Amino acid sequence: MDTPPEHENSGPQENGDTRDYVQVQQSPEFTELRRSYRSFAFPLTFAFIAWYLLYVLLSNYAGGFMATKVVGNINVAFVLGLAQFVTTFLIAWWYSRHAATKLDPKAEAIKTRLEADA
Repeated sequence: MDTPPEHENSGPQENGDTRDYVQVQQSPEFTELRRSYRSFAFPLTFAFIAWYLLYVLLSNYAGGFMATKVVGNINVAFVLGLAQFVTTFLIAWWYSRHAATKLDPKAEAIKTRLEADA
């Protein structure tokens, strides 16, 4: 059995020393960055999964409600199905905006400081 060759620059640092990265990970700035990400991503992910499961459960167990006509041949199931797509794109847009305004500046500051120390 062959082992893969080890590369000189296999780690994040040229010398493979990860002490700087551990210090960054333990820094208040990085903790704040993680908190900003988690406080946005986790609740939104939970809400979207709950919304999706509600749609699936309604489709399986509330057929009469989902078959209710809204306009012409368009029923509640179709409207809620389209709302799933709209919600997905809105969440992606909202996260992109949140990342650009809140996360990216903090991450860039950490990266700049780390590169300056190297």
